[in-house]
Amino acid sequence: MAVIDTVTSEYYLRPLIISLSILTLSTVIYRHHSNLTTLPLIGTIITFLRHRHRLHDHLTDTLATANSLTLTLRNRIFTVEPTNLEHILQSNFINYINTNHYTYVFHELLGTGAKNSDSGHWFAQRRIATRILDTQCMKTFVFDTLQLHVSKTLMPHLSSSANNIIDLQQLFRKFSFDMICNVALGLDLKSMDCYRYELFVEAFDDVVEHVSYRFTSLVPVVWKLKRYFNVGSERKYKEGIERVNEFVMDVIKLKETGKVCERGQDIVSMLMNIRYDVGYQGEEKRKLLRDNAISFILAGTYPTSTALTWFFWLLDGHPHCKQMIREEISMLTSLSRNVHQPNLTFDELKKLNYLRAALSESMRLFPPVPINSTTAVYDDILPNGTYVEQGWCVDYSAYAMARMKNLWGSDCREFKPERWLDADGVFRILPLSIYFKYIVFNGGDRVCLGKEMAMFQMMSVVVMVMHEFEIEVVGGGGTPEKMADPPYGLSIYLSMKNGLPVRVKKRESDHVPRAKDRGVLVGLFGMVLVGLSFYKHKQYLKLAL
Repeated sequence: MAVIDTVTSEYYLRPLIISLSILTLSTVIYRHHSNLTTLPLIGTIITFLRHRHRLHDHLTDTLATANSLTLTLRNRIFTVEPTNLEHILQSNFINYINTNHYTYVFHELLGTGAKNSDSGHWFAQRRIATRILDTQCMKTFVFDTLQLHVSKTLMPHLSSSANNIIDLQQLFRKFSFDMICNVALGLDLKSMDCYRYELFVEAFDDVVEHVSYRFTSLVPVVWKLKRYFNVGSERKYKEGIERVNEFVMDVIKLKETGKVCERGQDIVSMLMNIRYDVGYQGEEKRKLLRDNAISFILAGTYPTSTALTWFFWLLDGHPHCKQMIREEISMLTSLSRNVHQPNLTFDELKKLNYLRAALSESMRLFPPVPINSTTAVYDDILPNGTYVEQGWCVDYSAYAMARMKNLWGSDCREFKPERWLDADGVFRILPLSIYFKYIVFNGGDRVCLGKEMAMFQMMSVVVMVMHEFEIEVVGGGGTPEKMADPPYGLSIYLSMKNGLPVRVKKRESDHVPRAKDRGVLVGLFGMVLVGLSFYKHKQYLKLAL
């Protein structure tokens, strides 16, 4: 029966797909002889097809010439005007919710978790998440977990890959996934069923990839029909969702019994230890815990690994910046208690001003989430006078905003960490006057709660990797010329299209002697001088006698 259903649904799908392809081809030909940007029925499909390989840059170029950095296209508004963003994300935040398309596409994966909800339900979950993430206990747990995974998995993998070519993007993604699973679920990867965990990792990757396909689909009706008939990629997606949900739910149930998976300092355990019903009980409460755990895993894996990938790509194309970071790390690690494994604390990492500036600049140019979208609940007028009708989508692009000359200056497309430093070389926290120019971590009431943790996580990884290894990008890194046509793929995250192949090389230690070491050297030198003096004095005594 299942085979019959599959054949029947494919029988109905083929003519539809062929018809849509013919329609698309016809409109492409029509667009070739027309100056129109949008057409009836198909909207922006033609533009999408022509600029699919550089969609974010096309949007950037279009917005740069738009009035007040805002573009209205049928029932959709694109804006990178900071006053508009302050209005949407803060002043009139309650009027702008997640787009129906966003929640619809993500529903199977994220359910009713905080990342996929709005209104009172979102506020309640947000308040609880803030309460957990702001505790010193959680911050310490995250940092200890990070150091453990860096020293026990990331560094050994790089060491074993010395002089070989690896995909750095994939390595960072796997490392970030393992680390955030430990933080969110309290998983001890050594004591668990590794085979089942690997199936979970594989399923999660497949699910996220398919969500990206849904978002970038030219004709959404195709995947919706495939989902309705449960065929093809949608059938595989459904199976992946079931595997992900089952794995996380089993962890939650084991924590409830306390027999195998005890409660600890991880996010799920802390949610279980506080009053976290939000109107749910029993199985519904477990599903809510599951949804939020998956949301944390998603938010803690892909943005962080994507940001680190672009950072090392840019450094390889800017040797001066790389050298500045090396010198800063060397100076700091020379004062650390453990030179060979610089497990720096939060306070020590804060002293790495240039590194933090370089990471901030890298994310400004290549934000992990390049574009966000909201929907207006009621009619509204933006500060620049743009009319927003109820139900219209308002999109804002962090990628495009970074490339606006009137926001960041004539050098906006350059990689310049110095723009984040004051005259004394100290990292500058963004003042409110330009806060909404930098929306890498979103902004206002929807600002990422874990942005500081994410920043220090990336800084710690960079310190450890650059202290021990030289990372050379195969084919060259992000030079100014290559930055003009960056190799990103079309996804919900700004991932590199074909990964980041790099060659890993071990480095010779170039640390400056620590104060303690210098004291030892001075002491030894003094002993040598005393010995020489004694020897000469003895010779004089012999002559006198």
